[in-house]
Amino acid sequence: MIVTRAPGKLYVAGEYAVVEPGEPAVLIAVDRYLTVRLSESTGSGRIRSGEYGSAALEWTRAADGVSMLLEHQSADYVFSALQVVESLRDERGIPARYFDLDISSELDDAQGRKFGLGSSAAVTVAVIEALDQFYGLGLDSIERFKVALLATIRISPNASGGDLAASTFGGWVLYTAPDRAALRRELEAGSVSEALAADAWDLHSVTRLPDPVGLELLVGWTGSPASTNRLVDSVRGNGREATTAHELFLQESRQNVDALVAALQGEDADGVLTRIRTARRLLQQLGESSGIRLETPALTALCDAAEAHGAAGKPSGAGGGDCGIVLVPETVERRQILSAWETHDIRLLDLSVHPPQGALDEQ
Repeated sequence: MIVTRAPGKLYVAGEYAVVEPGEPAVLIAVDRYLTVRLSESTGSGRIRSGEYGSAALEWTRAADGVSMLLEHQSADYVFSALQVVESLRDERGIPARYFDLDISSELDDAQGRKFGLGSSAAVTVAVIEALDQFYGLGLDSIERFKVALLATIRISPNASGGDLAASTFGGWVLYTAPDRAALRRELEAGSVSEALAADAWDLHSVTRLPDPVGLELLVGWTGSPASTNRLVDSVRGNGREATTAHELFLQESRQNVDALVAALQGEDADGVLTRIRTARRLLQQLGESSGIRLETPALTALCDAAEAHGAAGKPSGAGGGDCGIVLVPETVERRQILSAWETHDIRLLDLSVHPPQGALDEQ
């Protein structure tokens, strides 16, 4: 049996801006995981996951030996990952085999409510790593990330891939996205191998960052899930005024992320706190300009409690619910912040940063 796992993620700064090719964001991988167990089978394969209910989904191969047929289930990230890897396997002349997948997750609560830690990305990364081992494709971590992004944009064209980068490489990372529209065209017109080598990757980069010095990470969950795809589509808006506001947001976000990176690399704790607070203000302004509530009352309470006690907090990711992050200086007692969270039914998640893993493409 092959067992792989991928960590969840949290955005630290640069969300929304990062969906534009070449715009930077900072993310962390966290030590909650999605696990995939793969075992060989014959005649057909089965996929077991809490996402699909209690019964396993059965899949078979089409007459071409590459396409996969799945009964009673629309396309999702797992199936897209299978399809892309199977295409790559065929391009490399590796014989097809059947297999079962058993998927389990720590990225939601006992009732199945997601924490907003990037379960779609984690399952994509873990499935691709399992198939890489199963077929002996010999993919390095950069290639696995690229395959994961190709699989993801078949389902969610706007996905930046930042969550995939965090789940693949671990630790703190600085990420910029490639041109996914161009990658989709490459994938639709040619092979997976050609898409992996396309010029559309030129704007993509992943750079390892150091952990902040003298700051503790707290993660609070509001219990209210958010729809990332819907929110990303909504904040872009239409018309000249909306375009101008969005361009200003991109510029300010880029400057703030650059300053955050400099503060992390310079071990400047106060500078990191300033950039987290600025990232929150930028998200608030983006929500106001687009008429979308990105900071719910619970997220406002989470962040305000941090700022009131000398820490810095912000929504993580799309906002609209899910998680907020707080960085707490060593001189600040966390219990005061946590007491305020309890008043607003904000749950502290027991999370730490998942350590760096694999070779990293530092461009």
